[in-house]
Formats: sequence, C-alpha cells, structure tokens
Amino acid sequence: MQTTAREITYAQAIAEATDQAMQLDPSVFVVGQGTRDRGCVFGTMAGLYEKYGSERVVEMPLSEPSIAGMCIGAAIAGMRPVFVLQRADFVFLTMDQLVNHASKWHFMFGGHAKVPLTVRLIVGKGWGQGPQHSQNPHAMFGHFPGFRVVLPTTPEDAKGLLLNSIFSDDPVIFIESRPLHGLRGPVNPQPYTVPFGRACVRREGSDLTIVAVSFLVPEALAAAEKLAQRGISVEVVDVVSVSPLDEETIVRSAKKTGRVLIADCGWAPFGLSSEISALVSERLFGKLRTAPARITFPFAPSPTAASLESEYYPNAEKIAERASRLLTA
Repeated sequence: MQTTAREITYAQAIAEATDQAMQLDPSVFVVGQGTRDRGCVFGTMAGLYEKYGSERVVEMPLSEPSIAGMCIGAAIAGMRPVFVLQRADFVFLTMDQLVNHASKWHFMFGGHAKVPLTVRLIVGKGWGQGPQHSQNPHAMFGHFPGFRVVLPTTPEDAKGLLLNSIFSDDPVIFIESRPLHGLRGPVNPQPYTVPFGRACVRREGSDLTIVAVSFLVPEALAAAEKLAQRGISVEVVDVVSVSPLDEETIVRSAKKTGRVLIADCGWAPFGLSSEISALVSERLFGKLRTAPARITFPFAPSPTAASLESEYYPNAEKIAERASRLLTA
C-alpha cells in the first residue's frame, strides 16, 4: 500500500476511517456514549455528528448491555454498527451479549448468519486512570473463538484496520490505547484496508527479538534505540492482531535472533505474553539461546496516583534493562 507524505494523528485516522465507511455504506452507523461531546471521543469522531446527524451518530444512555444487544440485533438484520466504549473496562457489562451471542452466531447457524459488529474499546492508560479505567481485555477476547481482535499501533494501521473491521462480516474487537491517539504518521487519504492476522516488523535486528503490543511498541522501539548505542541489534515485532495471531512472523523473528522478550500491555498470568511464550517454546524447542522472557504489568490493579502509576507501567528503560539481562543469561 502506498501512502502520501501527508501525516495525521492516530485519532484523525480513526475519524477518517469512520467517515469514509459511512460514506461508502449507508448501513454503517456509530453508537455509544459521548459520541457528540465536546471532545468527540478524544477526537476520534470529530465532525461525524455534524455531517451525518442523530440517525447515524447515535447517543445512548448509560446501559452498555442494552446498547450491545441493540447493536447485535442491528448487525444480524444487515446493518454495520460501530459500538464505541470510551473506556474498555465498560465492556465487561456486555459479556453475555458479545461472548454468548455475537461471537457464536455464525457457528450456531452453520455459517448462514453473520454479525458485522465493530466494538471500539479505548484503554485509558496513563494520567491517573486508576484500576477501573485502564484494563486491557485483549487476551480475554482472544481466548474466545469467533472474534477478530486487533490493537493497531500506527495511524496507518488504525485507519486500514478500522475500515477492514467495519466491512468484515465477523464481530471485531478494536482496541485503542489512549496515549496513541496523538501519534502522527503517514496515512493514505483514500480508503484502504489492512488485513487481520498480520504482525509487522517495525525494526530489523539480529541479537534479540522484542514482541510488543499496543502502546508498548513505541516504548520497545525506544528501548531498541538505547540498546543500539551499546552495539546491540534488536528486532521489534508489532503484534497488531491478537486473533488471528501472526504466528509465522513471530516465530521467524525468534528463530533469527535466538532470544525473545515479550512486552505485553496486560498481566502475565493466562495472558497474551503466556501464549506467545508457549508458541515460540513449542515451535523452537531447543533452538533458542535462552528461554523466552516477559515484561508485563505487575499482577495488581493499576494505581491511580501518578507517582505509583509511573512505576506500574513498563517503559523504554524497563524494557531495555530486561533485554540487557536476557542477553547476558
């Protein structure tokens, strides 16, 4: 895919993808809470209400289970709803509708039914969001068959994956990390799609592979730059898609470097880092120089205080330090 020199933010890329999807298909509509607020859902819905009105940008009351049920019904009936949750944590209120219905409908009816629903979850990491507004449910949704689960990192991927999500016939869990909304990058102004199940090698290297997820990808790239100043060559793989997971790209990189560090924006027990560690261990048993290592959140709820929060989240320095220890193991 070719891009122009035009650079926009991640949030603008989300808004542009939504706008273009709504232009291309009148069955696409957006529903959620705060869809018309002054901040336009962190800028990701700027101008949509003014352009499409209340019938296609629908403001809903505080009843996430009801909204989810309505969206699933609309999707089954042939619409393409985009359900926006400003905090990913609110999705736990919708688990019966999503897990017991949306993800299973296609299978239960022998492939004759579909649920083209996109659920946008925004993870409020940072600035004192606290334990109830900063959880990332990517591993949980990846556990259930029937969902597509993506966590785009760049503005380019954000636009392409959102367009692919909206026009997919499967329910898609589309997860955004709030700190990424201001990230700038080149984005093609024309509509395009990015496929599910494709990881991206963001930096080539030979000594160590860092497999990173969501907002930890920029941190991993910064860590790789720090390590490069010491003569250490680090390859950074952006997972992008949790379900389906691009196993081949991850395994190929791990085989190339012989060392793997997984940087996951979740907890270690039963998480995505566990799955990736098992993947490379099973596929490359006896071929790695060291056992895979992980850097994740401490196994405790996120603190609210800024001083504690800064210690809680992995960053470039912590990733570089853990990578250094792995290289000397």
